[in-house]
Amino acid sequence: MKRKHEEDILNTAATSNEAISQETTAIEQDPKLRVGLLSISDRASQGVYQDQGIPALQDWLQRALTEPFEIETRLIPDERSQIEATLIELVDRAGCHLVLTTGGTGPAPRDVTPEATLAVGDREMPGFGEEMRRISRHFVPTAILSRQTAVIRGRALIVNLPGQPKAIRETLEGLRDADGKLSVEGLFSAIPYCLDLIGAPYVETDPLICRTFRPKSALRPTSTTPETPRKAFIAD
Repeated sequence: MKRKHEEDILNTAATSNEAISQETTAIEQDPKLRVGLLSISDRASQGVYQDQGIPALQDWLQRALTEPFEIETRLIPDERSQIEATLIELVDRAGCHLVLTTGGTGPAPRDVTPEATLAVGDREMPGFGEEMRRISRHFVPTAILSRQTAVIRGRALIVNLPGQPKAIRETLEGLRDADGKLSVEGLFSAIPYCLDLIGAPYVETDPLICRTFRPKSALRPTSTTPETPRKAFIAD
């Protein structure tokens, strides 16, 4: 029933089978990490104000990742069916290994991002939401009102993030003391190893921005050196 529901959603906005086949072949031949950035906001999608979530995520990833990666961006309203369809499209058709959403995770009636995320996931990863609320609780008591979650879909990880740029950075990067020393690890420190476990490309980060944690048995040499420029390709 769940898969039938997903097929019905996709059929409403599907491209041709030929185009999908060509895109899938190109993705399979490219080992680079593909990241989907999905901003969910009624007003931003209507042009009432400029979206800040996607630029904040792009900037942070550009600073944090030490290897080339590609980005797919989407800006949509708080409509559950559209959120579900976009998440499915980003993973199943655009070939994203990691999808980061921003917005729509509060208790308001229109905040339905967690429900849409859980609906398209194969397995829930509750630890991500628990850690986000723990980090945000250092700054605001209303962090407990946030309902962010994360799921695995196929070989992709989908994570709900806060809507504000400052909260996005703090959640991904962690907490620092007055001297700039990291006191609480950020959420992203666990994401590269999670991607390893589900079969996504190997990812490293700049330890000055975010320290990646892996067991010693999972470490491997990479071709990236500190002198290698980081580059993100943003898909149209």
